[in-house]
Amino acid sequence: MSFVAIATIISTIYGESRLQSFKQLLSAHLFSVIASVSVNDGTLAGRPDPGEVRYSSPLSGWYWSVEPVADNLKGSLKSVSLGDREIDSPSTLNVPFDTSFQRSYVEPGPNGQQLSVVETEVVLDAENRVARFRVMGNLSEVEGEIAHFRNTLYFYLGVFGLGGTLINAAVILFGLRPLDRVRRSLADIREGKVSRLDERLPDEIAPLAREMNALIENNRRIMERSRTQVGNLAHSLKTPLSVLVNESRTIGGTEGRLIAEQSEAMQVQVQHYLQRARVAAQRDSVVFRAPVTPILGRLVRVTRKLNPEMEVQFNNYMDDAIFAGEQEDLEEVVGNLLENAGKWGRKVIRLTLAKVDSGLEISVEDDGDGLAPEQIKDALTRGKRLDETKPGTGLGLSIVHDTVREYGGTLRLERSAELGGLAARLTLPVAGT
Repeated sequence: MSFVAIATIISTIYGESRLQSFKQLLSAHLFSVIASVSVNDGTLAGRPDPGEVRYSSPLSGWYWSVEPVADNLKGSLKSVSLGDREIDSPSTLNVPFDTSFQRSYVEPGPNGQQLSVVETEVVLDAENRVARFRVMGNLSEVEGEIAHFRNTLYFYLGVFGLGGTLINAAVILFGLRPLDRVRRSLADIREGKVSRLDERLPDEIAPLAREMNALIENNRRIMERSRTQVGNLAHSLKTPLSVLVNESRTIGGTEGRLIAEQSEAMQVQVQHYLQRARVAAQRDSVVFRAPVTPILGRLVRVTRKLNPEMEVQFNNYMDDAIFAGEQEDLEEVVGNLLENAGKWGRKVIRLTLAKVDSGLEISVEDDGDGLAPEQIKDALTRGKRLDETKPGTGLGLSIVHDTVREYGGTLRLERSAELGGLAARLTLPVAGT
């Protein structure tokens, strides 16, 4: 917008200046014609030559004329360019003379020309013979020059403005490249690819990178302290609970079994909530990375050893999968599902790793009885045991559900279409490669 305003102001100033100089030129030619005209025996005489060849070219748009005002003066004089044409003169009532006894107006001329006319009346001799002097120039030419100047000005200012915009854009883009590097590095840190920002940056950006690295390091230290405290708490609770479990076994009977069951449930509950706190701390910190295939491979081997009478299948459709979380958490959730499948399945356990739009999907299926739709909700309820004859605390699937949810994933329970038993499907986030 500023370039348009500048161009408009410049073109307006140029146009007014050009019109003013045009009128001044006509006035100078007018005085030249006046100086060349005299009266001879009551008749106009003289051969004016304003010094412009266009006054000699027919219908050039540049004309002059001298005409008597009263009957005491005879004859008339015209430029060769005007020939036998006549140019009208408006009434002095419409266009009066100014203080210098001149007037200017625009009249149509030959061939559609627009003529700028400068006119004056002069007393030529002592007998008060008065003649009307007019000099006319082609206003269309001047207006064309002004339009050409304006168009040229707009063009070059447009080119200059566009060039300036492109240069500024290039300078901005080049200047922001270090910030883009910082942005990409932060994305890499969030995805677990790197642990800190590269500080090899321009002097203006390097302090920012150093401060962010200090913030990341401080965050990492806080997380490590939290993990240490969580571990200490777990260790401090482990011994008393183990004592309770062991002592309950010596008591025997119904009371002993009740104390043992509740103590074991307390152990699982404590471990569960401590793990949730640890996962939440990790989620708000730098993302961890855990290769999925090796972890699942180890879990399959352990499951085969624990269930030698069952066929444990592993279908891997995502060799390069990287879990955006801690290895221990992945081992726990998948291990819980495999343990559950080994407990309820008959002959087959199937573990499947596949890629989905939201990340990766891990499915654990068995050929057991499965769950009825109304049982699925109860299966995810903490402490709810669907079969009291089976050992356990009823916390396995609820722990899996809570842990997966902390990572922004999902746990879906349904019937296996091929094996007929329960199909537990996990969706988990993947880390960038």
